[in-house]
Amino acid sequence: PCVCADGSDGKAKAEEEEVQDYRVKCLNNLATTQLKLEQFDEALHTSRDVLTLEPNNVKALFRTGKLLSDKGEYKEAMEVLKKALKLEPATKAIHVELSKLVKRQTGDKDTKEWKAKPAEMLGDDIAPFLIPPKKKPSGISWKFILGALVVALGSLVTSVILTARN
Repeated sequence: PCVCADGSDGKAKAEEEEVQDYRVKCLNNLATTQLKLEQFDEALHTSRDVLTLEPNNVKALFRTGKLLSDKGEYKEAMEVLKKALKLEPATKAIHVELSKLVKRQTGDKDTKEWKAKPAEMLGDDIAPFLIPPKKKPSGISWKFILGALVVALGSLVTSVILTARN
């Protein structure tokens, strides 16, 4: 057995980290599901649970900031979204949400109402925050190939007939 410098069992520590990683993934998936079911308060609670386990989890920071903004809790939303942006400055969805938040703070009174829809919850670029769908096989469809084959065979038969007559 491996014993770390602090006297703890290294294998047990690795297993504990792995369990925590799975907990974070499961909670993130739960929050995504809650958003799709329009259970916004629950999604906010679950996202905060993720942040308790992993304070720099960008997905949870983004969701928390978005949900707080939709609830009208602008100050806290701004802090959370800025933290997410600091961790992942290239993520467009965070920039978009921060822009929306600034607009909400400076004007539109109607935006304080909790009324977001699931697709709108994640902003314009939701790809980094969703589980990728199973991709359909790319390429040319069989119908297209079959149609092209029929046209080619038709052309071949026509040219053979015309050549045989001459």
